[in-house]
Amino acid sequence: MPMVARRLRDPDINPCLLESDASTRCMDENNYDRERCSTYFLKYKNCRKFWNSIVVQRRQNGVKPSMPTAAERDEILGAMGKMPY
Repeated sequence: MPMVARRLRDPDINPCLLESDASTRCMDENNYDRERCSTYFLKYKNCRKFWNSIVVQRRQNGVKPSMPTAAERDEILGAMGKMPY
């Protein structure tokens, strides 16, 4: 597997892996009809937007790494009580 594809499949690097897989699966199941999968696309977009804001905030605060690990992300989401996206 190429390095780029491997990075995209790494849950420590890609926080929206489940949303990405769900939108791809929807496209496969619905014969690539984008209108039928718009909710999945919106959820993926909101996920990326949420984690990007976390990355920006961590960079401003000088926290390394800027993207929380998968375990840290689970803690953040657990503290929120519900999915913010």
